[in-house]
Amino acid sequence: MSIIDLVPHDLISTYGYWAVAVVVGLESMGLPLPGETVLIAAATWGGATHHLSMPLVIAAAIAGAVIGDSAGFWVGREVGLRLLLRYGKGVGLTEARLKVGQYLFMRHGGKVVFFGRFTAILRALAAFLAGANRMSWPRFLVFNVSGAILWASLFGVGAYMFGTAIDRVAGPVGIALLVIGAIIVVAGLWFAHRHHKRLTEEAERALPGPLRH
Repeated sequence: MSIIDLVPHDLISTYGYWAVAVVVGLESMGLPLPGETVLIAAATWGGATHHLSMPLVIAAAIAGAVIGDSAGFWVGREVGLRLLLRYGKGVGLTEARLKVGQYLFMRHGGKVVFFGRFTAILRALAAFLAGANRMSWPRFLVFNVSGAILWASLFGVGAYMFGTAIDRVAGPVGIALLVIGAIIVVAGLWFAHRHHKRLTEEAERALPGPLRH
């Protein structure tokens, strides 16, 4: 079965651009929804029937991604760190480790937000993590918007121009990106563990005192 077949055709034909914007937006907020699949399905259907405009499909996906990620960011900023400080110790997330996480996000958060748009898990979690780790809003917005534009344009234009052929590429590419993302996360955790003392000292210098939520 094609991944595009997983999207009900009447969802696209009835709600069009709204379906793209809402599903992509909810996925970006953290809900397990197939935002990328809906984008591909809408662009493919638009290319085949000419009932949807490619620029407007892409614009709807960008709007949904930016608005959804922004909402996820502020949820993470308002309640994420509070929850981690209260319950994180139960899973080994001490305040020192949370501070290291904030420090690493200060240095590399832009890459997580930008490239996270292209992997399924990070697409739903990157904005929340950015907010919880106190990434600055203007910096987050720059990487969020630029990632959303590139992601929506690549998949939207590809699906519109090449139709269902893009489906044969999207699945393997998505899996490959997921594997690469997992490898990067594991490598990052290994690096943080190996250099824990140095990172803890650097984080304390950059973020002196107790963490504030």
